[in-house]
Amino acid sequence: MSINSALLAGASGLISNSSALAAVSDNIANVNTVGYKRANAVFTPMYDSRGGDGSNYTAAGVNSRTNLNISTAGLLTGTTSATDLAIAGNGMFVVRESADATSADPVAFTRAGSFVADSEGFLRNSAGYYLAGWPVAQDGSVPVNPSDLNTLETINLSSIGGAAEPTSIMGINANLLASQTVSAQEATYDPTASATNMASGTVTPDFQRSVPFYDSQGGVRTLTISMLKSATPNQWHAEIHMDPATDVTTGATLLDGQMLTGVVAFDTQGRLDTANTTLPTTLNFLDSTNAAPLGATEFQWSAATGVAAQSIEIDFGDPNDPGGFTQYDSPSTLESTNVNGTAYGNFAGVEVDDEGFVFAKFSNGIIRPVYQVPVATFANPDGLQAQSGGTYTVTPESGTYTLNTPGLGSAGTIAAATLENSNVDLASEFTTLITTQRAYSASSKIITTADEMLDEAIRMKR
Repeated sequence: MSINSALLAGASGLISNSSALAAVSDNIANVNTVGYKRANAVFTPMYDSRGGDGSNYTAAGVNSRTNLNISTAGLLTGTTSATDLAIAGNGMFVVRESADATSADPVAFTRAGSFVADSEGFLRNSAGYYLAGWPVAQDGSVPVNPSDLNTLETINLSSIGGAAEPTSIMGINANLLASQTVSAQEATYDPTASATNMASGTVTPDFQRSVPFYDSQGGVRTLTISMLKSATPNQWHAEIHMDPATDVTTGATLLDGQMLTGVVAFDTQGRLDTANTTLPTTLNFLDSTNAAPLGATEFQWSAATGVAAQSIEIDFGDPNDPGGFTQYDSPSTLESTNVNGTAYGNFAGVEVDDEGFVFAKFSNGIIRPVYQVPVATFANPDGLQAQSGGTYTVTPESGTYTLNTPGLGSAGTIAAATLENSNVDLASEFTTLITTQRAYSASSKIITTADEMLDEAIRMKR
């Protein structure tokens, strides 16, 4: 009878509003939880049957289903930690429960980006999930794959050791005295003999300066530039040699640590004359382990140094630009040098840019990309299945994941030193709390009223 259906409808109202209260309670409790997504109770009527003429009505009650507003982003708030990460836009971080996870282990997705390094250096959020990223190769390439989880690694900061950067460019800004008197030793000068060259110290150069640079291990090495005014106008004999000479092993025509020899020429306006300059401008150090015979003008790091091959471009400047090598009637001087490379430096921290690149910073000023954080996107993020710790897993309703470079396509960008707040609006939750309580009370009144009506019907029999 209809009174019985009313009892059932009242009971369904109590159950559905209890579920709605639970959702509101979770929302209020998690108002300060990073990356939390609001739970929303959706009520659906369960129409059962009516009489054919509409004179009888059977109550079917109500059902409630709780949905998560996963696609709705919370406000982003700045922090002081470089490893606090948020996604500005669509997508989620890829995380795993274990730092040593393999492709066979489950993967999860989250917006909770409060990552910190654990005791082993792995980045883990407050729920205990480890952040995964693409490793950056030595050449700067990233193995980006939109669907292959095997290309991901758990980001580990303790695996980042120190770093050094070898010198590859050496800029020289110097002036040579145009009116320099030609030395008497110039008449017998010959760079191919120790008794008549500058590298050995036998011939006194008119201008000589030493320039430090860095090898492949960050060690500081020194090369010396020696110049002797030639009897030919506007030309200077030049030798570039290593100090000490024992740092290099040289070919047959190079002596006393020499690496480059030749002439530096200038035009009548004191500018570098590249057409008549014969001094090479590239230093090509062969590896210290090189066992092949050296050519006449080749050189390598000596075996005792134990360092790698290295190429250095020496920049004497452009004759049409200021600076570089010049010959004016002003005292010879080395104005400045511009040498890249750095000595060894310890790991000093990380930075993350909006493309998700995790840069390792070193005490010597080197900044090097080591990982890139992918952003996983879904066709229907609201269809994801919520799990513990603010994580989500794929369902048929959500569709499969796609791993994207941050900022590419529909994927959001990475915001470093930022966290995403809960998307809960307290004012709305308090309003919903009141209406839910009223609806629950009203459903209880349905039951008490139906009970009184049934009791009245029973008394009629008496």
